[in-house]
Amino acid sequence: MLKLLCTTAHPDDEVWAFGGSLLRYQEQGVETHVLCLTRGMAATNRGGAKSGEELSAMRTEEFYAACRLLKVTRPVILDYPDGGLANLNFSDAAGEITRHIREIKPDVILTLGLEGTVTAHVDHSMVGLFTTAAFHWARRTDRFREQLESGLQPHRARKLYYVTAAQTWPERQPVSLAPVTSRVDVRKYIEAKIEAFRVHTSQLALLEKYGDRSLRQAEELFHLAATAVPQAVAGETDLFAAVG
Repeated sequence: MLKLLCTTAHPDDEVWAFGGSLLRYQEQGVETHVLCLTRGMAATNRGGAKSGEELSAMRTEEFYAACRLLKVTRPVILDYPDGGLANLNFSDAAGEITRHIREIKPDVILTLGLEGTVTAHVDHSMVGLFTTAAFHWARRTDRFREQLESGLQPHRARKLYYVTAAQTWPERQPVSLAPVTSRVDVRKYIEAKIEAFRVHTSQLALLEKYGDRSLRQAEELFHLAATAVPQAVAGETDLFAAVG
């Protein structure tokens, strides 16, 4: 069975960034995984939560509820500090993602753009950076040897993608988006994506402020960042092209 791993920064990233692709590939028999690094306890929108701990618990439940609607095979949420990913020890954070890659053994990995995506969020940038390092290091026998000594095996994923977009959000900090190399048709899943986002009830104020523009796109756009086999970029419409 082919496997897809998506890495994200916050609960709700899994919906707007990858929701249609998760549904599409699950429907095609691909095993899907989502690894979220934080529980979103520093969000501006609090959903009535009176503390960071209360918001963290609320958003954790929302994450798992959304992943059920997206039919994710295995969602996992970690406890790194929301808003503080740039302050982490880089090797430690990349090592944690490397461990998950070696456990899951994905064929394709999707992550957030290094620029921070259209929202210019620094946590988004850091997830992309950690995941990029992990994508390359998971195959090496000289990185995180303690994982190998505990029984894990090196794993080489076939492709790494960054989510990207065709235009920026002028109301946000300036970003330089990665070029679009891959377009996934998700028209069939638009309403399911919106439904999945709405279970993130603490964040519904985002829909009121920005609308559902990022959820109603007919395509999810990606940038092919690395491949196990050298190749020319050829305008893909299938993230698993030449895989398997």
